[in-house]
Amino acid sequence: MSKIDEGLEILKQLGLPRAQRNERSALTLLALMDVREDTTWSEAKQRSIRIHDILVFIQEHYGRQYAENTRETIRRQTLHQFEQGGVAVRNPDNPRRPTNSPKTVYAAESDTLEVIRKFGTLEWDPALKTWVSQKGKLIDRYEKRKKKHLISVNLPSGNAIKLSPGKHNILQAKIIEDFLPRFCPKASVAYIGDTARKLLSVDKALLSNLRIPITEHDKLPDVVLYNKTKKLLFLIEAVTAHGPLSAKRQIELEKTLSECKVNKVYVSSFPDFREFKKHIDNIAWDTEVWIADNPDHMIHFNGPKFFTVYGQGQ
Repeated sequence: MSKIDEGLEILKQLGLPRAQRNERSALTLLALMDVREDTTWSEAKQRSIRIHDILVFIQEHYGRQYAENTRETIRRQTLHQFEQGGVAVRNPDNPRRPTNSPKTVYAAESDTLEVIRKFGTLEWDPALKTWVSQKGKLIDRYEKRKKKHLISVNLPSGNAIKLSPGKHNILQAKIIEDFLPRFCPKASVAYIGDTARKLLSVDKALLSNLRIPITEHDKLPDVVLYNKTKKLLFLIEAVTAHGPLSAKRQIELEKTLSECKVNKVYVSSFPDFREFKKHIDNIAWDTEVWIADNPDHMIHFNGPKFFTVYGQGQ
């Protein structure tokens, strides 16, 4: 492996999050320890180095040129996590020095440096195991913090799912917990997306029976519900930043669902009237609007059919 690849492997085994397991972070690690392509890891050094000097080292020894305006990215997206993960320390010579000082320097953490010097030897695995038991993995700490803020949603089936935190997924949870029992209480959840994990909950058997292409999940709306008794498919967009069910979006969905022959109900859902007003000019006719702040009512954008003909609450 190249030194960059080895740096990536070290970061992975030290437990750095995925966002810090990239070439930029690997090169930063190499610069911190003055490890060049022809240097062994046992020769890694502890030295204090500015971000400017990190950029110079990367260009001189690895041929990668980063603009000076990327210094903030390296500080916030690499070195900050190195500090949290016990890989680097900031201003070891003067911990009181402000982060934004032009004299700010970073250095490899002493214990971590000793472990990294053993990479590629028989001593690496036991040294790494001891290090992890003492310091823990940053990715585990991030995951624990993330799980504390996950949004729990109970499905009609009795199963529970966890949505990533965020206002978009809060609205999706309200669709399941408030919209579904009011307007389609006998419906099954065919699909729920997740802003972080893209595809979260999918009933593959149901989608297959409805002849909805499972591989087209990126084109499906945020929530898909199906009332088997009424043969109604509810296609619901949760609108917090991206647009509602516009005429263009409706045409795209009709094309994606061309093999699905059940009746379709298109719904744009909003957290409140303020968000609804931002998108009102872009909502397709003959679709429905549901506002989570006023969950007992629907707004119908008039067309040749009306929502109540489907039998609200049945």
